[in-house]
Amino acid sequence: MPSSAPEQADSISQADPDNPFVSHAFLRALEESGCVGGRTGWSPAYLLVEDADDRLIAAAPSFVKGHSQGEYVFDHSWAEAYMRAGGRYYPKIQVAAPFTPATGPRLLVAEGPQAAEAREALIAGLDALREQVRGSSIHVTFAQEPDMAALLDAGFLERHDIQFHWQNEGFTSYDDFLSLLASRKRKALKRERREALSAGIEVAVLSGSDLTESVWDDFHAFYEDTGSRKWGRPYLNRRFFSEIGQRMGERIVLVLARRAGRNIAGAINFRGGNTLYGRNWGCIEDHPFLHFELCYHQAIDYAIAHKLVRVEAGAQGEHKLARGYRPVITRSAHLLADPGFARAVAAYLPGERREISSAVAALAEESPFRKGDHL
Repeated sequence: MPSSAPEQADSISQADPDNPFVSHAFLRALEESGCVGGRTGWSPAYLLVEDADDRLIAAAPSFVKGHSQGEYVFDHSWAEAYMRAGGRYYPKIQVAAPFTPATGPRLLVAEGPQAAEAREALIAGLDALREQVRGSSIHVTFAQEPDMAALLDAGFLERHDIQFHWQNEGFTSYDDFLSLLASRKRKALKRERREALSAGIEVAVLSGSDLTESVWDDFHAFYEDTGSRKWGRPYLNRRFFSEIGQRMGERIVLVLARRAGRNIAGAINFRGGNTLYGRNWGCIEDHPFLHFELCYHQAIDYAIAHKLVRVEAGAQGEHKLARGYRPVITRSAHLLADPGFARAVAAYLPGERREISSAVAALAEESPFRKGDHL
């Protein structure tokens, strides 16, 4: 059970090159910067499975957690209820990309006839880890198939939530995308984009070697200022951005706004094989609609120009709907060791899933697209 992200694990996750957040580069950047490990409440405890020839065939980005921060699948009410009943909710086991609400592989398994058995071994290993640390539960968040199927077969409980994703339907330009929107919505977005840059603001998109330390100084200042005002202490420190710039700069798409000779705002995205993942944003000057321009409209521009299939704009945010992002359901799997607590949560979750499904249907009715003109 290594305490550091194993580099060789990248070789077994190539079946999903679209997701950068379970890569060695990303996880190692979190460790080297001190965003996880130490006294952060995120203790890396990565699980590895090897075959008879000592070849790595499976791995899981698992952590021993001492709190419920930075997960984006909220179980605070579960923790409070369990502790009111006299239980100890922490530590718990979290299988996730820390601070990253993006669906992706969680049980990293090499393709081949041993895949199903390797997944079962990882799940058994997670429960053994939980027992070892006397944890209350295992939480596998933002999981995808076939991981979800294996977890549900093993007795995990399924939970749903909502995100907003933009889908590229073969658009050749932003105006081509706008042509599918109702006239009033189309005009509103054009006006919004004009007003966002009306104060003499220019936009630059940086990647790779353009991500200098000076650029990271600016972006971290934006992120720190905005994050501190909204949520308290931000999760990511200055060193993290240097680490990802060095380790995976070619997969970063940093959108910067500049006015009067200085950078004033930015939004960081990560590029997968066919997806752009929007992550963090910040600013040191407030301008109407600038957040929407940098985070959502520029991401669409980039996806169209680079023929990416979709943009995943992160957690929450019904304001994304009006900008062409559609509601989708995300999934997670949870195993609670206490039988009584597990029964109570199992009784609650079907109702929560129905509420999520109803919310998605209601949000879809508010779509800015003309009826019948989108997937």
